[in-house]
Amino acid sequence: MEKYSLGVGDRFAHQAKAQLRACFLAAERGVEVVPVWNKSNREHVTIGSEPASTRTAADAAVKELGWQRPYHIDADHIRLETVDRFVPYSDFYTIDVADWIGKPAEPNALKAFIQRHPELVGSLTIPGIEEAFQTLPAQVEQMAGKYLLAAQEAGRIYRHIAQNKGEEQFITEVSVDETDSPQTPIELLVILTALADESIPLQTIAPKFTGRFNKGVDYVGDVAQFEKEFNEDLAVIAFAIRRYGLPPTLKLSVHSGSDKFSIYAPMRRALERFKAGLHLKTAGTTWLEEVIGLAEAQGSGLALAKEIYAGALDHIDELSAPYAAVIDICRERLPSAATVQRWSAEQFVAALRHDQQNPAYNPDLRQLLHVGYKIAAKMGARYLQALEAHHASVSRNVTENLFQRHLKPLFLASASF
Repeated sequence: MEKYSLGVGDRFAHQAKAQLRACFLAAERGVEVVPVWNKSNREHVTIGSEPASTRTAADAAVKELGWQRPYHIDADHIRLETVDRFVPYSDFYTIDVADWIGKPAEPNALKAFIQRHPELVGSLTIPGIEEAFQTLPAQVEQMAGKYLLAAQEAGRIYRHIAQNKGEEQFITEVSVDETDSPQTPIELLVILTALADESIPLQTIAPKFTGRFNKGVDYVGDVAQFEKEFNEDLAVIAFAIRRYGLPPTLKLSVHSGSDKFSIYAPMRRALERFKAGLHLKTAGTTWLEEVIGLAEAQGSGLALAKEIYAGALDHIDELSAPYAAVIDICRERLPSAATVQRWSAEQFVAALRHDQQNPAYNPDLRQLLHVGYKIAAKMGARYLQALEAHHASVSRNVTENLFQRHLKPLFLASASF
């Protein structure tokens, strides 16, 4: 896979051109960032769309704008029971094995893994990490016991896709970020070792990092500790590529990566240090820019944005439940629907746009609207017609957000690496 890639969510299949323009802007400045349009089964079910719509929108944007570089369609967070509907349209698969983490593998399989990998026990030096690791057999057994079954499930899903699509016809990512604690470097190495045993041509791996990666808002946590973990993960990946024959293009994938402005500079420094690639996965940030664009358009657009907020506020429990692990909404800081109804376009945009220098910015409102796309989905054609009617305002905000706030600070501050 290409060195740098950006996962972009286009929930209503109307912003592919605006998203692609951000990649054009990066390319014009000397850095290729490949777009990967991602949409999960949950989002398709919520909106009532089909995987074909993601492919159709992306292909149309690429053709109309004349994009000559690679691009991909990600079947996001798929499992064995949900993958088949994506096979005809996707060439990138994010295999989600969260439900298998922590479940015990078959005892003989666990024993065989430990016997196959004696190099994981004892003193282990990984270039790029200052101190050598000391591991006992019981520790390796514990780590393998937590992740081996998940790796086996990833292998099962990979082989199912390969059987239906062909082994070299798609990109494989494995997601292990939805677990209780960040992986240590040795845990990540155990995971990569187990995935190599499954003969998965792994291109991206999504581990869990320290801190909170809440939807649509900045990183919450110890930035210095994150930087340490990010560097260590890059070192482990480079080591595993050499040691276990994983693809040389294997790179980190950061999920819920949009709007994490405070960690982009540390990530950029680490990428430069290791000459490494990155996949940054975003999704809902584009949907929020649609709402901002509608509000900026004033008139009927602003009225619709206010209606979406009121609906989200009325259904906050229902909307928040599926995202409980990745949002922190303080309800006391949410303005009432009546208050928002009196807002001007400038007030609405100031509250929603992710500008931490603006005292009117409200991260609680932003998170609520992030999970509130179901309200717009229920509007059906009325919402889509509003996007089309206010296309100029919406698309301008989508492109500017992805380029100025994401691609530029992460990939363009130092174009030499």
